[in-house]
Amino acid sequence: MANRLLLAALAIGILAGPAVAAPARAHAAAPAPRRVAVTLIGEGASIEPGTPFWVGLRQQIARGWHTYWINPGDSGEAPTIDWSLPPGFTAEPIVWPRPQRLRVGPAMSYGYTGEVVLLTRLVPPADVRPGRPVTLRAHVSWLVCEKTCIPEEADVALTLPVATGRPALAPTAAAIEGARRAVPAPSPWPATMQATAETVTVAVAAPGLRPERIAEAWLVPGRWGVIDHAADQALTVDERGLTLRIPRGPLPEATATDLDGVLVVRERLERGESVQAFAIRAAVDRPATAGALTLAAAVGLALVGGLVLNLMPCVLPVLSIKAIALVAHAQTTTGAMRRHGLAYSGGVLVSFAALAGLLIVLRAAGAEIGWGFQLQSPLVVGALAYLLFALGLALSGVLTIGEGWAGLGHQLTTRPGYAGSFFTGALAAVAATPCTAPFMGVAVGYALTQPALPALLVFEALGLGLALPFLTLSLVPAWRRLLPRPGPWMERLRQALAFPLYASVAWLVWVVSRQAGADAVALVLGGLLLIAFAAWLHGATRATRSTGRRRAASAVALGCVAGALALGPLVSPSPAPPAAAAPAGAPTLARAEPFTPARLAALRAQGTPVFVNFTAAWCITCLVNEKVALHSPAVAEAFARRGVVYLKADWTSKSPEIAALLESFGRSGVPLYVVYGRAADPPRVLPQILSERTIIEAVEPL
Repeated sequence: MANRLLLAALAIGILAGPAVAAPARAHAAAPAPRRVAVTLIGEGASIEPGTPFWVGLRQQIARGWHTYWINPGDSGEAPTIDWSLPPGFTAEPIVWPRPQRLRVGPAMSYGYTGEVVLLTRLVPPADVRPGRPVTLRAHVSWLVCEKTCIPEEADVALTLPVATGRPALAPTAAAIEGARRAVPAPSPWPATMQATAETVTVAVAAPGLRPERIAEAWLVPGRWGVIDHAADQALTVDERGLTLRIPRGPLPEATATDLDGVLVVRERLERGESVQAFAIRAAVDRPATAGALTLAAAVGLALVGGLVLNLMPCVLPVLSIKAIALVAHAQTTTGAMRRHGLAYSGGVLVSFAALAGLLIVLRAAGAEIGWGFQLQSPLVVGALAYLLFALGLALSGVLTIGEGWAGLGHQLTTRPGYAGSFFTGALAAVAATPCTAPFMGVAVGYALTQPALPALLVFEALGLGLALPFLTLSLVPAWRRLLPRPGPWMERLRQALAFPLYASVAWLVWVVSRQAGADAVALVLGGLLLIAFAAWLHGATRATRSTGRRRAASAVALGCVAGALALGPLVSPSPAPPAAAAPAGAPTLARAEPFTPARLAALRAQGTPVFVNFTAAWCITCLVNEKVALHSPAVAEAFARRGVVYLKADWTSKSPEIAALLESFGRSGVPLYVVYGRAADPPRVLPQILSERTIIEAVEPL
């Protein structure tokens, strides 16, 4: 009996199982309810051919949840509308109502709660046929968040008839009108934005505001990364208008262009408080050092900077070539001397124009680069090492360059050699790019904020300053008496002056090691060996028969090609390993930390004084300043006594963060030395040529 009962129970369970499980499965498969209900609504009850009309995506958001604005802030994602319209219809971008600030823990987002209507203006074709309805379709996706975030999507549609004459209002017109009133009004006041390494300052020229009535104001930027969204926005209201000072955001390049956003002002009125939102565009306001400069002043500074550039260590190796050329040209006719001076100056000016033009074009395309940018490429550095090595071999007599290159000092008394003078000028310009002379940094920084023509004028003034000493000697015959007479001593001098070029080659190989590591150095050294072999082979076969010379010339050509191919891997080099930190037991030198925007911001937030050294391995001025001033026990002791943190911003290779910060100071190249105090005072920029005393006097008051 018990067995029969058990079997009956099993049979009932088997039969009843599918019936019980089916509702459970149906319940499990049911989609979760949406947190946002979306519908497509219209302002008019019909469409008029060729006349734009407004529709709105209405979001009805569940209590406690929110969706996002075009810039969602610290988290989130803006809604998107993918339209499927009838032929000939076009949709303009979404028009966004003023967002709410939504703080969630330490983060700040911008979005909407409750209900919001996102407006879109649609344009129908003029030939759409009246009397026939059209259906507007769209696929909408959005992110809705509470403590968790859920992506949702839906298809929406709206069918409207096409009629002639002004359409009647639809029942949903009031919702469209309410959304239109929530859209920020165009600001009646101009605004500017100025950025430093730590803050973004937005100044609104609104002289009619009464400070006692402004209860609060804040900025909602239209793009991410400009400001720290969750930070307090310090407001100042005076007779000139209002100013917001906000901690800078995490994206360095975000402040490089004009900022669109929403300014929200809460004002105390007699009838109560009023909140108004204005759509503003804050134009980038360059630092005063660049903005206060006129074109004439920039040209003057560039001319003086070019003159001083002749004394900088970058150009000293090329001065050896110039010195021999000056002495050799001294005995030529006045007309020939002048032509040599003009040819040399032409080489300088053409090279400066080419470098400046390339720099301007690349920056216009969005590249974060500055003066000396080409030396951030190991390929260019290696090629320059090859060039200087070949010139050194020529001065040493190992490599004999044809008589047409008389600018290098060979047979200058008998041949014009204007091509050699032009080449010498071009080489001087290329060699000068790693240096920034006094007066030059501000002028170059100004040039890169101007249109192309004024910028080129400033760079050409810089080149003219570099060429001016040689040009003046060539144009003033009376000054030629100051030059010594040519003689056998010139050959010894020419050979001796090859060694500064070899020293420059050694320095350039070291720069490659900093940029791309030991493997890249091996490639460059192999190329230099091939050049030396080609030079020896060329000299050894000069006295042989024509067949031997042709074979030797082919071998020389193959050697040069092989040397060039050795640089090929440097186009995309592997990054060099980081330099080893200074040992802890070396207290006589100031120990530098690697610069990052986050580290600087953290130190500034703590009120710690900071010294930032913007430098590069290819900048000889930077290296001299470090050796003479920064690597000083007195400076290290001053840093330790005042609690100064030393940050080293190494621009040897490309760094958009460092380029953006340089530009915020109106500079486009290194060196740059900046001291940040303990308080919120503006940073202090030190001279480009440093001394121990300059640094110590700058940090002592901190």
